[in-house]
Amino acid sequence: MGWNFRKKKNIPRGLWLKCPACGTLLEKKKLDENLGVCTECPCHFKVTAPQRVEHLADPGSFVAFGQEIATTNPLDFEGYDGTLERSREKSGLDEAAMVGAAKLDGIDIVLGVLDFHFVGGSMGIVVGTRFALAAERATESGVPLVLLATSGGARMHEGALSLMQMAKTSAAIARHSEAGLPYVSVLADPCTGGVIASFAALGDVILAEPGALIGFAGPRVIQTTIGTQLPDGFQRAEFLLDHGFIDRIVPRTKLKAEIASCLRYCGAGRPAGASAAASSAASPAAPSAPRLA
Repeated sequence: MGWNFRKKKNIPRGLWLKCPACGTLLEKKKLDENLGVCTECPCHFKVTAPQRVEHLADPGSFVAFGQEIATTNPLDFEGYDGTLERSREKSGLDEAAMVGAAKLDGIDIVLGVLDFHFVGGSMGIVVGTRFALAAERATESGVPLVLLATSGGARMHEGALSLMQMAKTSAAIARHSEAGLPYVSVLADPCTGGVIASFAALGDVILAEPGALIGFAGPRVIQTTIGTQLPDGFQRAEFLLDHGFIDRIVPRTKLKAEIASCLRYCGAGRPAGASAAASSAASPAAPSAPRLA
């Protein structure tokens, strides 16, 4: 009697993923349906910029702009062209930033998202210009601004030109704030360097995903510099919430609803004149809602 070997099945790769936090084997389809959040623990997987747009924008409402702004190698940095090409092939994007007009739960907004898969979501000239353009477009249109940041910081392949984007984006957001319009900043893992030191920390409301690493310099750099042991959970979203740097930690599955609530609290999405009518109908003794922008 001969051995009966069953033919090995060719199972496509990428159908299953192992959660790095709890070790659970997850079906990728179900993971995607849960917006990239482990079904057994709070672990949030990194997702792409198009997925972020899909999670936050109402279906079919996102209209991108700023795509004509293309990345170059202004300093002739050795190897940078190859880095950009590999990132384009890997991510399918032309840059780390996607910006556009959209609706979020029926509210007109301008939405901008970063993709960590493209050169670590780093902010160079194009990323800074697109995010500044997003803030300017939101100001011109009189609508709220929602930016989601996940980044390793400034893109040092572009030297001081990348650092200038900190001032450019911050100035555009300042003009948006002066117009009395709300800005919600969402921080995802990781959010560091020049990004958290500029536009990402300027939100009227700052939300963060659970467990996100948030800070300017890395923990090892800080610990070496000050010569002191850092507390457990240092620079994680939960630590920053306890110390007042962020306003709320929101799971990705509830993020859209939370942003919509924040925007409506600021008066976004109301019919013209509704805010004034509500104020006149309110009791004189009733305190008014605080301005967030």
